Amino acid sequence: MGSADAVFAALGDRAPGIELATSVVGTYPRHPLTLAAQALTAHAATGGRLTLGIGPSHAPVVESRYRLTWQPPVRHTREVLDVLRPVLRGEEVEIRGTSITAVGGVASPGVAPPALLLAANGFWMLTLAGERADGALTMWTTPRFLGDVVVPTVTTAAAGRAAPRIAVGLLAAVTSDVDGTRQRVNTDFRQAATLPTFRALLDRQGSTGPDDTLVVGDETLVEETVGRFADAGATELIIFPVGLPEDQHRTIALFAELAKLRRR
Repeated sequence: MGSADAVFAALGDRAPGIELATSVVGTYPRHPLTLAAQALTAHAATGGRLTLGIGPSHAPVVESRYRLTWQPPVRHTREVLDVLRPVLRGEEVEIRGTSITAVGGVASPGVAPPALLLAANGFWMLTLAGERADGALTMWTTPRFLGDVVVPTVTTAAAGRAAPRIAVGLLAAVTSDVDGTRQRVNTDFRQAATLPTFRALLDRQGSTGPDDTLVVGDETLVEETVGRFADAGATELIIFPVGLPEDQHRTIALFAELAKLRRR
């Protein structure tokens, strides 16, 4: 999380009625004991409103940026969760795994564990999200793939536990320039299509590039498209406004209004 716990603590009181979340915190540069301490600090400082999202990132990022050895992601993430989940509950661990070793815990009296979401797109990571986390955080998906694959896989794996959360990250643009916005998205986010995990997801669902998962159009069309994600089983959306500045303002205004309507 880095300095996120300090940011949450400083800004949390300015928006007391909303949940605060990290999106996806990479597991490689942070030991899970350190991550647990940071998450519990932020959770306590914001009155128990933190949702922690984690994920192993991607092999090219881990190996080129951090100069670390990429491990099989399911095994690595399972070992991280073997440490993180009990420590967030106030327990101590003694884990000596293939990629993670951890002994001890984090003192956090009176602090309940934050919700924990796992970034997942493939079958085994989605299964792990259902088994070991409170749900999944996915990106670059379509409503059909979400309903046919993501939601059933996570829900089946979570059988006997609380209903899992399914958070979906979406690029969105309320705009009259649909073609231009699609072109900008394919340019600005072209690297996403080269990362193995995202490329595999795009291929499985028949998407040619990031623009195939873009929610774009006028207010009515964007609202209808978002509704299809909800119908497919998304419990929450993470919106990334894209396009020209004026289009981003329109996008933010629309989703602010939709959020108000949902709270009524």
